[in-house]
Amino acid sequence: MKISVIGAGAMGGAIVEGLLKGDFISNEDICISDPSRVALERFAESGATITTENQMATLGGDTIVVVVKPWLVEQVLKGIKASLDYDRQTLIVVAAGITGAQLREWLKREKNEEIIPTLLAIPNIAAAECQSMTFLVPVTANKTKTAQAKQLFDSIGSTIITEERLLPAGTTLASCGIAYAMRYIRAASEGGVELGFKADDAKQIVMQTVRGAVELLQATGLHPEQAIDLVTTPGGVTIRGLNEMEHAGFTSSVIRGLKAGAK
Repeated sequence: MKISVIGAGAMGGAIVEGLLKGDFISNEDICISDPSRVALERFAESGATITTENQMATLGGDTIVVVVKPWLVEQVLKGIKASLDYDRQTLIVVAAGITGAQLREWLKREKNEEIIPTLLAIPNIAAAECQSMTFLVPVTANKTKTAQAKQLFDSIGSTIITEERLLPAGTTLASCGIAYAMRYIRAASEGGVELGFKADDAKQIVMQTVRGAVELLQATGLHPEQAIDLVTTPGGVTIRGLNEMEHAGFTSSVIRGLKAGAK
């Protein structure tokens, strides 16, 4: 399989970095396109092909991954539509707020209602470390094409195939959610400094603690509240700290933030 990624910004670049680090595909079978040579420079010695011409990138790929800002999606798709092979290739569009109906309209060819097998995807920037949480929505892709797309994103993290109506929720939980998680890490690190640790030490402590919480939940299958019960003793410091956070609206603030991001 040959993969062409159109767009080498923060998200497109993260996807490419993850693919280059993994073993799903050889570097020589990856092509990256971006109008900015500066954005492409970091991949110049990777063995992947780089180009500033989207159509050139499109011609060589089996799977075309378009990763541009939402307001550029229509322009980019119309620019490459003539060079897409609707019988052979698969198109994956990574952009928040874009709908399947829009893609069907933009990708139609004259006198032909059928479009290229297409999916919507929302990963997050942890793709660069092969730790993305990705949501995948088949638009016109069949089961085989969808399974192939899932394999691609599974190689840079974990993937859920879902319905289009749930994509905004998935975006706020995982794509925006990684920023929310980092805000907690920042806040806890600052608290660690106030408690007496040096800034770098506090950050390391918090990151390892978060990593440990994730590993524990994954290994045991426990609900988070069950795991919390393991470390909350009657009258102990953990329950006092948790209750103070709840008095300040911790859970409510997280849920409100998620709901705001999903609008």
